[in-house]
Amino acid sequence: MSFVFNGPIPGQSLTSEPRSLPFERPADIVDPIEALEMHIDKMSEPEAIEDALFFLEMGLDLVTLVEGILRSAVMEGIHSLDVSMIIAPVLHEHIKSIADAADIDYDEGFDDPDRDKALEYQRDTMRAEKLLKRLSKEEGIEEEEPKEIPEEEEPMEETSDMAPPTQGLMSRVAQ
Repeated sequence: MSFVFNGPIPGQSLTSEPRSLPFERPADIVDPIEALEMHIDKMSEPEAIEDALFFLEMGLDLVTLVEGILRSAVMEGIHSLDVSMIIAPVLHEHIKSIADAADIDYDEGFDDPDRDKALEYQRDTMRAEKLLKRLSKEEGIEEEEPKEIPEEEEPMEETSDMAPPTQGLMSRVAQ
């Protein structure tokens, strides 16, 4: 029986020339402003705009699209990962403005419905507390300190069947 492995052989990376891949060499652009200008220039090309809008229409969220664009530039050696992290919010807003101008429904990638519900509940609770305090001050009602209700502890059941172990956990029981 023969097996075919498609993965690299152990040590194969040591046989290639060092710095042979673009991302192993120093980046072409080190200034974040220059990198941002380069990305905005690329995004102003009709093909790039069409591709970005296509992916957004197909359900890809905007955060993932921006990360993909920036990771591609890092892999090509255009700029470093640090520069990507610096320019990501600006590129995100640029692509967002293009999508808004094209009147496309898209997922921005930041929404978390559970977190939003929890924050809304917390805001409503805080508003209600403020309203109650204000109303009680207007009516001259003094606030009572909430009384703590002591929790009843359930007594542990003692079993007389079980004798305390006289030896270690893994020792044999003498019969």
